[in-house]
Amino acid sequence: MFFKEFEIRWSDLDANRHMANSAYINFMSHTRMAYLGQLGFNQVSMAIHNIGPVVFYEHVYYFKEAFPGRPVKVSLELVGMSEDGMFFEFRHNFYDIKGKNFARCEMMGAWIDLKERKLIGLPTEFLEAFQAMEQSKDFKTLTKADTRKFVQVPEDLE
Repeated sequence: MFFKEFEIRWSDLDANRHMANSAYINFMSHTRMAYLGQLGFNQVSMAIHNIGPVVFYEHVYYFKEAFPGRPVKVSLELVGMSEDGMFFEFRHNFYDIKGKNFARCEMMGAWIDLKERKLIGLPTEFLEAFQAMEQSKDFKTLTKADTRKFVQVPEDLE
């Protein structure tokens, strides 16, 4: 399992003086991009292929508060991917210095062609790198139907 360690900074706190929701989101994004960078996904390689990641949702579950002063670890697990690599699902866990799990997040995303602005499967070199990732025990091959499991649709103002 991949881990990234962070220090909770003053700017990561909310009005209650514990770690803010936005800090959780930022730590998870940084963890994902650090791991993907090790696989060869970086600003240069993604620009060459004109692709970028998009997030469909991030569901965060908070178990305990986190305060500044001690490092925290954020894990990354691949829990799902479509056969063409278009869709992916990650699980993040947050751990304190004693290894106690204080938050969890389930997130799903996809890859977008930045010129066409539509979802695409991964180029072969990226797909092979993604397929080589360590998978969670409950890994699932994703389909488009999995992206609709929460059935949310826009409701425009009149």
